[in-house]
Amino acid sequence: MSDRYAYTCASSPSPLPFKRHPKHSSAIIIRWAGIFMLLLASVLADALTLAPRAATLEPLTLGVLPRRNATLTTELFAPLVNYLSTSLGRDVQLVASKDFESFHQDVEDGRFDIVHYNQYHYVHSSAQYRVIAHNEEFGRSTVAGALYVKKDSGITRVEQLRGKMIIFGGGKDAMMSYILPQYLLLQAGLQPGDYQAVFAKSPPNSLIALYYDQAQASGAGDILIDLKIVKDSVDTSQLTHLAITEQLLHLPWAVLRTMPEDEATRIQTLLTDLGASPEGQAILKQAQMTGIGIANDESYAPHRRIIEQVMPPRQVRH
Repeated sequence: MSDRYAYTCASSPSPLPFKRHPKHSSAIIIRWAGIFMLLLASVLADALTLAPRAATLEPLTLGVLPRRNATLTTELFAPLVNYLSTSLGRDVQLVASKDFESFHQDVEDGRFDIVHYNQYHYVHSSAQYRVIAHNEEFGRSTVAGALYVKKDSGITRVEQLRGKMIIFGGGKDAMMSYILPQYLLLQAGLQPGDYQAVFAKSPPNSLIALYYDQAQASGAGDILIDLKIVKDSVDTSQLTHLAITEQLLHLPWAVLRTMPEDEATRIQTLLTDLGASPEGQAILKQAQMTGIGIANDESYAPHRRIIEQVMPPRQVRH
């Protein structure tokens, strides 16, 4: 290498200016730090905007009628509760009442934000709750009330129940297990004092009690005999329908009328779209449903007509 070439390299400007200009280097670092902080602030602002509001909103309370015991109700509806919580970005808490009496009181008190109950409960809480959907079970959107007897009982007509013991499921606010069977009895000319009425804790228990000869007839929904809990408990082939009412729209889902419209619509969509995905179908199956359909107040007009006949205004519980 020549001395001239060595000199040129040594005297050439450095390709790394910051080594020669430390003040310039500090300015660059400060400028990039400022840009980074602005970007970070923007990302954090977006994250706060998009984050679920669950931490700042009160939990939504979901009430489910006690057609099954509280433990089983919790087991069946837990996946649905989790799904609603995740989808809404808001905690949803399930309340599984111990019996119809306490459940009905909670409905009257407006304790539930979302409620899944029977048709009687809805009709007499429609000023407070707005119906948004209905059950589909065993592929059916309708259900009927029925009177059951054992096949070997010799009872073939409703009139033969005069003087007999009839066990109803739930309480006097049980649409399928009391009000509709009462309607069948009235049509046959039997008034409440013409037979002995007793009550099982839940509709399935009324059929189980009938099987074990604790009554001569049972009042329950026409599909109750197909429920797994009943089939696992007794030989249902020994039971039969004595009489069945007209088919009526299935159990309703409702929300408080004070709930914001957009939130109520969102909940309705989440429920009625469950059948459109494998995840939703699994949730429905766990809850022993095959679907959930859209409903409105007019959907329950036939139920109102029957309730008014069976339970005159002075008897209707408010």
